[in-house]
Order: sequence, then C-alpha cells, then structure tokens
Amino acid sequence: MMKSNTSTAAAATTPPPLPQLQRFRLLRRFASNRLAVVGAAIIAALILVALLASTLARFDPIFDQDYGNILGDPNAAHWLGTDDLGRDIYTRMLYGSRISLQAALIAVGLAFTVGVPIGIVSGFYRGVVDMLVMRVVDALQAFPSLILALALAAALGGGFYNAMVAVGIGFTSSFVRLARGQAMTIRNLDYVMAARSVGAGDLRIMWRYVLPNSLAPLVIQATFAMGSAIIAEAGLSYLGLGARPEDPSWGSMLHIAQGYLNTNPMLALWPGMAIFIVVLGFNLLGDGIREVFDPKLSR
Repeated sequence: MMKSNTSTAAAATTPPPLPQLQRFRLLRRFASNRLAVVGAAIIAALILVALLASTLARFDPIFDQDYGNILGDPNAAHWLGTDDLGRDIYTRMLYGSRISLQAALIAVGLAFTVGVPIGIVSGFYRGVVDMLVMRVVDALQAFPSLILALALAAALGGGFYNAMVAVGIGFTSSFVRLARGQAMTIRNLDYVMAARSVGAGDLRIMWRYVLPNSLAPLVIQATFAMGSAIIAEAGLSYLGLGARPEDPSWGSMLHIAQGYLNTNPMLALWPGMAIFIVVLGFNLLGDGIREVFDPKLSR
C-alpha cells in the first residue's frame, strides 16, 4: 500500500506531457507564419544540398581545374563560371554548403553541450558555484564574439575544426546564461518541490524536470546561433584562420574574389548571396519557433 502511494505521488510530480491537440496547434501556428515556413524551407534545402553535393556536382571542387577557362563566364559546362584556377564555381558552392552546415552543427553543438549543463547546475545550486561560473561568463562576454573567435582560433593553430571549437567557446557563455536563468525559475516551481518531497535527488530533478522545461528557449537560441556560426566561419576562412584556402568554403571563395571585384564581381556574388540566404533562413526559422512558444500567443 505504501509503495502504491509513493508511485502515485511521484507520478503526480511529473509535468503532464504536451497534449496531442496542443502539439497540433503549435504546428498549425508555425505553418501559419509564412516567413517561418520560408526559413524552414531554406534550411531544408541547405541540408538537402549538403547531403547530395557529391551527386549534384559535375566536377571535383579542388582538383578539377580548367586552365584554358580561368575566370570564365557562365556557360554550358560551368553554370556559374570558373574561379582564378579554373575550378567550377557551381561545384564549389555545393560543397561549400557542407562546410557551412558542419560549422553550424559543430560550433553550436559544442556550445549547447558544454553551456547548458553548466548553466543548469549553476542556476540550480546558486552560491559559490554560481558566482564563479558567472564571473567566467562575464569575462567571455566582455569580448566581441568575432574578436574572441579570432584570438582563440589563432591560439589553437587555425584550421577548420579548431576555428569551430573557438566559435563554439565564444557561444558557450550565452547558453550558460540562458540555461542558468531557466534553472533559477524552474527550481522553485510546485512540481519540483513536490518531487523533492517524495525523495527525488538533485540530478534526477535537473534531468527530469529542469532540462526538458528549459529546451524551448534553448532551441530558439541555438537556431539563431547557427546563423551566427556560419557568418563566423566565413569570416575566419576569409581571414585564413578557418578552412584551408583550397577548400570550397564560402568565406575562402570571398577571399579569392576580393582580388577580382573590378574585373569579375560575380566571383563574390555567389558565395555572398549564399551566406545571406542561409543566415536569413536560420533567423526566420528562429523567429517562427519563438513565436510558437511565446506564452502570450498560447491558447
């Protein structure tokens, strides 16, 4: 009898799952936001192109060089023309989507994986732990994100993966602060207090109650951060601290194009447009998700 009462009490402390009808309403609200749907379509197209780049490409992005058609205009063989080494720009644009998507996933994945647990623990326990964490966060946020990424990338030795680790470290502080704020709010809610009363430990409470109920704003933050990560990767590659010069990074392509802006501005147009459209897609998607989970709009 005692076991049954304990099980019932524990079940009562669990936040109720999102009803299917409410999920449908959230999905319908997202679908009603045309800009959010456009953003989702752009990101879906980016993922599809990145996955199918080797199938859609007509040449090798690095080794196929047409020396008889350097800086060539678009034609039947090279749909977007060729660069300063005769490489097909269309092919390099396709493979560049892979690098941009990897940049977003690696940098934001690192920041999310490191920052969220630290922020939840800091906000849950408060005290000395919270004070030390927040002083480190304040120190990181005192630097502009790009300057911090440049310094860390240079310290790590350059290269694509080191650059993405540097960008991820720069993004970590924002996830720590956001997760901390969520944990400070949720730790005092009724169902958390009820879970404590039936003997739930701190780790179980953080994993079962604090983290799931903090995900909505964290996912929104991650969506916006992915667009910023793509810009950061392009900037570092442009400066020579990201992808190798021969790799088909959109930032590296812009670096090559700067020397031919007067004679062949199309070299800069294609990667510049790609960065703009993809970052716009992430921002529109983030706005749409934020509107879906906005409590003021819930019914």
